[in-house]
Amino acid sequence: MLHAAAMRLAAAVLPGAIARLPNTGSAVYLTFDDGPDPEITPWVLDQLSAHGAHATFFCLGQQAVRHPELLARIRREGHAVGHHTWDHPNGWRTADRTYLANVMRGHEAVGGHLFRPPYGRICPFQARAVKKHFRTVLWDVLAGDFRPGADGLQVAQHVLLHSLPGSIIVFHDNAQSFTCLRTALPAVLTGFADKNFACRSIPTNVTTL
Repeated sequence: MLHAAAMRLAAAVLPGAIARLPNTGSAVYLTFDDGPDPEITPWVLDQLSAHGAHATFFCLGQQAVRHPELLARIRREGHAVGHHTWDHPNGWRTADRTYLANVMRGHEAVGGHLFRPPYGRICPFQARAVKKHFRTVLWDVLAGDFRPGADGLQVAQHVLLHSLPGSIIVFHDNAQSFTCLRTALPAVLTGFADKNFACRSIPTNVTTL
């Protein structure tokens, strides 16, 4: 997983990629990678609902196939959905043809026009091919909830300190991150409310980005 500074640089050189959204007033954009998960994603959705917040879920194709009812709930509750490949390959370590087939398989399972490469690692050739069909969404604030032993309050403080209007923030609705997320997400949602920041979904129509 690449840090925020690397993502801003990557967005500048990768065809069609963005790391934050301009001209959004007080809006910030929470995103969740790797789900849907039957234990974690419903909890995340409940937290978002309790705070009147919306987000974007970058779903793995294999998880979407296993839990279609969760994918349907995400959409029903007004959140955006993007795809995150079929099973999380690293674009830097995967042959182009194999990687792009994985991307398309993920899209077939999840749908949508938004795509996030696992780890933020995608080669320029892969990015050019993806651009023909999807908009690549990176980030400018990496929560770090996936790190072993990550402290939820410290993660929340990091997110609140570094987020600006238009920021795209990465969390994960996976088992590795859940212990941290239980503390971090409610604190972040409360902190954004105190700052009068609105948590919105990334527009799903590619022409609006």
